[in-house]
Amino acid sequence: MSTLTTPHIDVHRAGDRMKTRISWLDSKHSFSFGEHYDPDNTHHGLLLVNNDDVVSPGQGFDTHPHRDMEIVTWVLGGSLVHQDSLGHSGVIYPGLAQRMSAGTGILHSEKNDSWRLGGTEHAEPVHFVQMWVVPDEPGLTPGYQQLEIDDSLAAGGLVTVAAGLPRYRDRTAIAINSSHAAFHVARMSGDPEQAIDLPDAPYLHVFVARGEVEMEGVGTLDEGDAVRLTRTGGQRVIARRPSEILVWEMHARLGAQ
Repeated sequence: MSTLTTPHIDVHRAGDRMKTRISWLDSKHSFSFGEHYDPDNTHHGLLLVNNDDVVSPGQGFDTHPHRDMEIVTWVLGGSLVHQDSLGHSGVIYPGLAQRMSAGTGILHSEKNDSWRLGGTEHAEPVHFVQMWVVPDEPGLTPGYQQLEIDDSLAAGGLVTVAAGLPRYRDRTAIAINSSHAAFHVARMSGDPEQAIDLPDAPYLHVFVARGEVEMEGVGTLDEGDAVRLTRTGGQRVIARRPSEILVWEMHARLGAQ
């Protein structure tokens, strides 16, 4: 891993993201993904994937493999049924932190089974963001973890959802096998008196999952916008209406060891 030394702020607007749209899926990719490849947009810090997905009722991703990746899934609306080759099966919903460590290899599926869970009258799309970060080393034992943290989010501050950084060891909801990364979420009411301060880190990725916010030194960020910060942090963020922001704090990047 290595770090850069030049401070830089790079704003990426929602409409500029690469897109995959088929009958049951509306997916927007912050970085190169699948058939969408841009050699100048492959990652930031240790974050390789930030997919903003909407899946129709009764549809989803059939069983598929992953390897050597820490995968965090954050649901914004609806519910997502997870099943994997380790025997884990459950429903992911807003306020539930979930991490899957692919390690030496894992198979899993993700489906919107809202019509089965609550009947056809309750069927609705599921909206979620899936993020992939690189683990400290390849070949780890696959694993899975989840935890309900809705009460912590209600306070409106920046909540550490998943982390491997030692400084967050005693206050993170779930662990990831990346000692240089932490994932935070803030649900903000829109009260102008409520503000959060971003961590100060070599690499930050700030994604507006819902709503509209104002970031110090950047300006207005709408839903789907993202900011990549290098060697800078500490900016204040204020919500203009009820909003949710996802923040990756990273102290290393892909590159030379």
